Amino acid sequence: MTTAIEQTLETYGIENWGAGYFDVNRKGNLIIHPAEGDARSADLKEIIEDLARRGINAPVLLRFPQLVAAQVRKLQRAFSKSIREYEYQGSHMCVYPMKVNQQRSVVEEYLREGSRYDFGLEAGSKAELYAALALEQPADSLLVLNGFKDQEFIQLAFAGATVGKRVVIVIEKLNELDHVLNTAERHEGPLPMLGIRVKLYSKGSGRWEKSGGEAAKFGLTTTEILEVIRRLEEADRIDMLKLLHFHIGSQLTDIKRIKNAMKEAARVYAKVYQMKVPIDLLDVGGGMAVDYDGSKTAFDSSANYSAQEFANDVIYTIKLVCDDENVPHPTIIQESGRFLSAYHAILVTNVLDEIETVVEDITPIELDDDDPQVVIELSDLRESITVKNYREYYHDALEHREELFTLFNLGLISLEDRAKGEVLFWDVCERADKYAQQAKYVAEEFDDLRRLLCAKYLTNFSVFRSVPDHWALDQLFPIVPIHGLNKPPTEYTTLCDITCDSDGIIDKFVDLHDVKHVLELHPLVAGEPYYLAFALVGAYQEVMGNNHNLFGAPHEAHIHIDDEGYLIKKVIRGTTVGEAAERARYDRSFLHDGFRRLINQRVKDSELTEAEGTELAEFYESRYGAYTYLEVNGARTRSRRRGD
Repeated sequence: MTTAIEQTLETYGIENWGAGYFDVNRKGNLIIHPAEGDARSADLKEIIEDLARRGINAPVLLRFPQLVAAQVRKLQRAFSKSIREYEYQGSHMCVYPMKVNQQRSVVEEYLREGSRYDFGLEAGSKAELYAALALEQPADSLLVLNGFKDQEFIQLAFAGATVGKRVVIVIEKLNELDHVLNTAERHEGPLPMLGIRVKLYSKGSGRWEKSGGEAAKFGLTTTEILEVIRRLEEADRIDMLKLLHFHIGSQLTDIKRIKNAMKEAARVYAKVYQMKVPIDLLDVGGGMAVDYDGSKTAFDSSANYSAQEFANDVIYTIKLVCDDENVPHPTIIQESGRFLSAYHAILVTNVLDEIETVVEDITPIELDDDDPQVVIELSDLRESITVKNYREYYHDALEHREELFTLFNLGLISLEDRAKGEVLFWDVCERADKYAQQAKYVAEEFDDLRRLLCAKYLTNFSVFRSVPDHWALDQLFPIVPIHGLNKPPTEYTTLCDITCDSDGIIDKFVDLHDVKHVLELHPLVAGEPYYLAFALVGAYQEVMGNNHNLFGAPHEAHIHIDDEGYLIKKVIRGTTVGEAAERARYDRSFLHDGFRRLINQRVKDSELTEAEGTELAEFYESRYGAYTYLEVNGARTRSRRRGD
């Protein structure tokens, strides 16, 4: 017999997208494991309640650094196994792209675990390079520099080489090579290595398909590659060229596209090596996908391959081409930032309220003989609808609603009559929906009706700040309650954030076979908090989040999972109201002085007393340190009458 928890796991797809890190305990609470197969766990509900006792209320971004370490080990194991199986003569190294999540705690945890495998870093801007130069890396690891570069960027790269880092400057444009050669002439000490990014014909798959191929933003054409080699030979600096790089996009969903790109890049590598260039590093870029919806398909939010299959195809394809060309197997460099960081961060927030989406009869309606015929007919439909006639009666109700609005616009019925008709119409819809969902085949029109009737849960977060990829790219993120998972969810909902923007909604949800437009959640109970977890938000989301409505960063807590449960190692308070305003150039003194001027004028006009003015000023200034998100202890609910 299927238990309620097993049904919950299936409803939310936890076993499909959770990668062995997420589960539900006997209490019905969502738990996190520090590694796949590790029996230790942390209860998210307990963590949130613990934080609340410390004055840290939702929304809270929970970081589990151990999941970064676990992903590092998973990636390394996959490539090590492939190297052994295919007798590959080169090795595998990783460089973490800081753009995915530059937070120091994330980068340092990656380096802490990755140092065992000589994993390094990738920087794509001067600021990222500036930060990376101060971080301790393994002596044999790489610091790969991508992106467009000016003279100052290149000078920082040479400074990195001088202090002992294995810096690789990837040439994106020919004028960057001029800067490098000029700086090398004046430089005393170790020189950085050089790489060239090749613009492949092959394209990736998914949302970022256009970032690869011949029209890609980055990369050198074949002619430009030959020109780089010629100039380096002419300057007697060909020994600096060590790496060939390519990148065909982020979140690559289809393994076939990846294999095609590996084959083309390996062939270019072999041809360059045969030109007597001392190249021995092949950077296959990033793009290793995260299976956000658990479907294991080439869908945009998924991937039709595992880490092991990815490693197998990369190693096998490159080996095959190199053996065919009779060149040594290169050291493979990989930039899989999304895969490494996505799982470790979870946004937990609370549902504040329910927004009514249909007409409710706040005062029970009373029908009488004087009611318009259209109202009487809608009442008859409500009372006589059954499982056998619901589709016909639903269509009749739609016609009657049109008639209701037409009569009102012509001035033939009163506002009270219109209100009665609206309530009766939605009652018919709700009963029709109940019968439709019991059928083996649900007609498309009733799927649309379900979306229309579903509850809207007002949720204490900003889509634009915490999950911007959902708003901008329709990226799916797993969303699941952190408690009550031992009870079946009975409400069909969409989520609204607290921004004053109509785009601040989530109405697309993870599903194994499709994209759901409603999410099954539990009914809200007045005065009791209801918490939701947005999982897999550790890659790109917080670095891409903007200041829409000046909702700043949420509170943050770093959690370590041990034999006893969990340890809250660090708490970072979220953005305050004053800090958010200052980011828009409203400094503290400007705000406080401006508000006090208004108070002083009211006092001068005898509309406030001195004491009242002082109290008002103190209140305003005290709000400088308030949390930008809403402070509510429990959910507020309205009583909702549903059709029987």
